[in-house]
Amino acid sequence: MTTKRAKPAKAAKTKKAVIYPKVKKQKSTPAIAEPKPVHHAKPVEITISPAKGRPMLTWVGKKPLGLMNAFPAQLVERFEPKAASPVEKSEAWSDWPVQYPKGGLLFHGDNKEVLAHLIANGFRQRVKSIYIDPPFNTGVDYVRKVTLRGKKMEKIAGEEYSFTEQVQYSNSWNLDAYLQFLFQRLQICKEILSDDGIIVIRMDVHFGYYLRMIADEVFGANAFENEIIVNRIKKNVTNKGRRTIPNAVDYLYVYFKSGDAEYKNVLRKLPQKQQGYWHNMDSPEIPGPRSLSLSGKTYYPSPGNHLKFPQAQAEKMWEAGKLRENPRSGNLEYWVEEKDTINLDSDWSDIPGYTFDTGYPTENSEQLLERVIKATSKPGEIVLDFFVGSGTTAAVAQKLGRRYIGCDINRGAIQTTSKRLQTIIVDQIEEQKKKIHQGKLDLGENATEQLIVPAQYSFSAYRVNDYDLYIQHNEAVNLACEHIGITRTKSDNFFDGTRGKSLAKITPFNHPLSPVDLEEIKKELKARPNEDRDVIVVCLGKEHAVDSWLTDWNRLRNSGDVPNKINIIELRTDQKYGKFIKHEPAKVRIKVHRTGDRIKIEIFDFISPTIIERLNQQNGLLQVKIDDWRSMVDCVMIDPNYDGKVFNISLSDVPEKKNDLVSGKYELPAPKGSVKVAIKIIDMLGEEVVEIREI
Repeated sequence: MTTKRAKPAKAAKTKKAVIYPKVKKQKSTPAIAEPKPVHHAKPVEITISPAKGRPMLTWVGKKPLGLMNAFPAQLVERFEPKAASPVEKSEAWSDWPVQYPKGGLLFHGDNKEVLAHLIANGFRQRVKSIYIDPPFNTGVDYVRKVTLRGKKMEKIAGEEYSFTEQVQYSNSWNLDAYLQFLFQRLQICKEILSDDGIIVIRMDVHFGYYLRMIADEVFGANAFENEIIVNRIKKNVTNKGRRTIPNAVDYLYVYFKSGDAEYKNVLRKLPQKQQGYWHNMDSPEIPGPRSLSLSGKTYYPSPGNHLKFPQAQAEKMWEAGKLRENPRSGNLEYWVEEKDTINLDSDWSDIPGYTFDTGYPTENSEQLLERVIKATSKPGEIVLDFFVGSGTTAAVAQKLGRRYIGCDINRGAIQTTSKRLQTIIVDQIEEQKKKIHQGKLDLGENATEQLIVPAQYSFSAYRVNDYDLYIQHNEAVNLACEHIGITRTKSDNFFDGTRGKSLAKITPFNHPLSPVDLEEIKKELKARPNEDRDVIVVCLGKEHAVDSWLTDWNRLRNSGDVPNKINIIELRTDQKYGKFIKHEPAKVRIKVHRTGDRIKIEIFDFISPTIIERLNQQNGLLQVKIDDWRSMVDCVMIDPNYDGKVFNISLSDVPEKKNDLVSGKYELPAPKGSVKVAIKIIDMLGEEVVEIREI
């Protein structure tokens, strides 16, 4: 069943802390024989069409996109089980850009840059369905709870974040910056959506009306299709009494790119079957008979209508007792069988909006994504989520036979999504081996999709630009502020806080402080003519040119006559704060040997100084004894023929339950000749270590 809309008109805080900078890269896959960074590569310019919709929302710093630089991507990991069927060879892949392997795509990077990369590399107007759940700007830093396997870790009262929590992303924005963030990304969405594409955006009650106005401007007000309510996490507010009514729902805002867009399925499963009932034969649909002769009597419809069934069909229904004359009105009516589905409306409170299966914050439920994906795409079409988080969109797309693209700036999100997809694909292959149809789901709410064949049994993970450290920047800022004594100021979209009478700016630790960073501070101060405070800049390393820049800047300010003197705290060399940075990579003892045509791998021990240091920071209040190294390990992946560039996952040990432990002993077929065997171990904080053995 499809529903099609008319084509819209075109519209115009001091304790010792540990930060793990990107120094030696022992913790990430690309650290092994990694291809050189691609920053030097010349980016490709892509054009973004202007937003012409009305009305327009205005904010400070509003700037639409015109031209964007599209950076190249590096392939860092691939999962492609050899036992899978070659579904990637189907005609559904004829529109797939040749530079990408056929299969799911995961991108680690800023979604703005990833989207630009996709547009510049063949995906412009190729994506059929976009689902995004962007940060809601709630002023809360979201954390991913991580625990030792088999251990119960508890948060100590009074602590901002416990050992078991890792900052995933900061959700505190200056309003103007937040609106600009949404505006530009929606502009790019319009470029990547197919002409008949649909975008679904989740937002809460506080910012829904801002989103509507921005989306109306980008897509055009006539492109707005619906506002759907979904369940959210209900908070206990009994201590607030009558002063607060908790928000029970979030909203899905649906936009059709053009009048060619249409829903692919608009059915939902009923909690219980509806009993059969008699229904009036009148129908406004055209064509249809204006009269029927049954048992010697002629029946007519009410004025302006016709009768639903033609003469021959009506006679058979009459004989079968499925058609009768209403004893009261004398009109014809027919029997409607019991049913277990009903048409969708804008109330989706019958299913959970969030779930906590992976421990990831604000994880959307699979039931919600099933409904979204079924309604906005068909099997084989491309689904995109560039706030992929725990990977629910990609996971459900894999189950429903859709192709998918996922993106996140947080490496932990890509790790979580990768593990989740590996488990799903392995399960689908096992079903295939048992001669059970791949990916068959409970499709009660979609009677038209009977059997789903996975569109792929593989996926690849790429990196656009280099965000291995940047993804920890929010956590780094919290620790640096605590170490140096900076009071956070979350309402300021540029400066991170204050220290005494000075403003504080913490530059991202993924690059040394440069004059470019200082010029940005200069520009910001110029925009604040009444700001007379000095500035402290916290950095990790600095370029030589910084000293001369500061000498010139502070020449007049050293006398105190001119405001805004800039002082630098460089965390590696500062006499007072220099012990802030400490990095010790994880250590592992592994034995790898060949026995005949088999490779045998045994992990004897693993220790993560990162985890140990975090436990020591608890000053003995958190008593945890690690008696099994496996409790520190989240998963193990093996590439038996590593080429030094791309980690091809041939074996993955991802425990099914949170209290399960990895095996530590593995055996798999050995390739011919001398090979490099790479073993990747990811600990419970998402730190990676890769060991390579040549056999």
